[in-house]
Amino acid sequence: MPSLQDQLLKAGMVDAKKAKALEKEKRRQAKQVRRGQAEADSDIEDAAAQAKAAKLEKDREANRQKQAQAEEKAITAQIKQLIESHRIARPGAGGGQGKEEPIGYQFVHGKKIKKILVDAKLQRQLECGVIAIVVLNDNYELVPAATAEKIAQRDSDIVVLLNDTIATAKDSGGDNSNDSDDDYYAQFKVPDDLMW
Repeated sequence: MPSLQDQLLKAGMVDAKKAKALEKEKRRQAKQVRRGQAEADSDIEDAAAQAKAAKLEKDREANRQKQAQAEEKAITAQIKQLIESHRIARPGAGGGQGKEEPIGYQFVHGKKIKKILVDAKLQRQLECGVIAIVVLNDNYELVPAATAEKIAQRDSDIVVLLNDTIATAKDSGGDNSNDSDDDYYAQFKVPDDLMW
């Protein structure tokens, strides 16, 4: 079936030149519509690609946060296990079996002075740096210095008190390299039971 334009041309109502111009204009408009559609499609594809990239970045960040939380949880579990498996029994904490009267050992935690009950042996070990004080769930525990160092590698805030190891005369092999200051101050004895 011939088109309306062909019928009008045969009827003589429209001349060939004008029909050609109308056909050309019609093709140009169709081409512009297709070009506009292509640009719109391109814009939609760009927006979709940007949204996909943003979602991937958001997912990566969420995975990083989950992984960091999992690592933190694992470190906390390791610290708890180290403390519970190496804790030293002390008098007044339910596990000490010493026959001596408990001594209040005072130390600084944050900006507060705290006190735990120990016996004389534990007090000497704390002062010499053989054992340390750590905090677990707001409870203070005694652990060996080596364990406290492992804990400090994971989280230094858990270790409340770890004195430097003091070498005694037996430990140093009887080294006689004392300064004259040490000899001078040796005449001033400090009582062992002095509390601050």
